[in-house]
Amino acid sequence: MNERMTSMILVAMLLAGTILSVTMAMEASDLGSQTAPNEELVIFCGAGFTGAMSEIAELYENSSNSQVRFNFDGLPALRVQIEEGAYADLLISPDQRYMDPLVDAGFIGEDTVEAFASNKVAVVLPVDNPANITTIRDLATPGTKIVMGIEELPIGDYALQVLDLMAKDPEYGPAFKEAVLANVVSLETRVTGIVSKVAMGEADAGFAFMSDVTPQMRGKIRKISIPEGYNIRGNCSAAVLSQSDNSEAAEAFIDLLISNDAQAILDEYGFISLEGWEENAALPAGDRAAAID
Repeated sequence: MNERMTSMILVAMLLAGTILSVTMAMEASDLGSQTAPNEELVIFCGAGFTGAMSEIAELYENSSNSQVRFNFDGLPALRVQIEEGAYADLLISPDQRYMDPLVDAGFIGEDTVEAFASNKVAVVLPVDNPANITTIRDLATPGTKIVMGIEELPIGDYALQVLDLMAKDPEYGPAFKEAVLANVVSLETRVTGIVSKVAMGEADAGFAFMSDVTPQMRGKIRKISIPEGYNIRGNCSAAVLSQSDNSEAAEAFIDLLISNDAQAILDEYGFISLEGWEENAALPAGDRAAAID
């Protein structure tokens, strides 16, 4: 092969390599512009919100560049995790009062706390109701198996407040509260544990939130209402963590929570939407949570 032919081949090879490199760079550039990496929004959330918040997160992801990662657990456990340095952008709680210690310690900015719904206490029963419980008074019947939350859990605290209010009424009296507590067979650290034990027939009744009778559980459990004069209202709240590197996305999620679309989902799950607050304003709010350290 002569020298001229060799030079022509080398030039052609260099030109082909250059074209290939440019093409690959252009394709990579196009791909990067089309599939920019999504931000991740880390939300610590009370276990009782699992169904509703999972649906609301889908709305959020469909309208934003963020992916939501939840940590669902009992509020005492979530609080300890935050205090020990676990990362989260947003905290969602059954009541603002359970955020107060974190606000006081600087983990949450007080100006970011937003109430988005409320809730009430109910008594949940297995759908076949083997103990034949028809009113809350039946919870005092000897041998009735009851599950409650630990006192540090919002629903456990609220259940005790309900019993305190009933004990002050001569119609029930202190003996009623004592009889109910004597029937407690298990104290749970998550409200989902209460609902599960009732649904599986391991307990005859449990104190839970109205919203814990979710669409998925309605064929397994049912509820009886607590008379309004004794019930307790919890104001569900969300707040941005001071450590958040994604505070704008966290604030956008809070904005979504108070939107009509999210409120409709919350209503379907048994929460009291913002529109329903006025008719429930007379219910006392829980008053012992702020004292829990």
